[in-house]
Amino acid sequence: MTTQTTRPSAWLGMVIFSGVIVMLLGSFQLIEGIVAIGMDEHYFTTSSGLAVDFNYTVWGVFHSMLGLLTMAAGLGVLAGKMWARVIGIGVAAISALGNLLFLPAQPFWCTLIIALDVLVVYTLAVHGREAR
Repeated sequence: MTTQTTRPSAWLGMVIFSGVIVMLLGSFQLIEGIVAIGMDEHYFTTSSGLAVDFNYTVWGVFHSMLGLLTMAAGLGVLAGKMWARVIGIGVAAISALGNLLFLPAQPFWCTLIIALDVLVVYTLAVHGREAR
């Protein structure tokens, strides 16, 4: 009796990379949230300079909760779960939009996270099923 095995494509490495990046993005979000909650004076602008006028504590809670959800989705992506891919895509899209709104406060940091979010959305949407 022979068993057929299929070789994974080269995109499997990118899916695993995306799972790790999703967990890394979650930790970045969590750090950004903790800093926004605890150290308002760390940011370059006042809250009136943001696209949406919330104080930094509200932004910090948003980033912290998004970070925890993102880290959980990253673990699920590494486990090859479909629900985690869907959540990972959604959370990365929300993360990109949230960081776009937070851009006046931390331009370099937010630009870096937005770029990684775009990479994650592409990889999980197009090649995510290869992780099974």
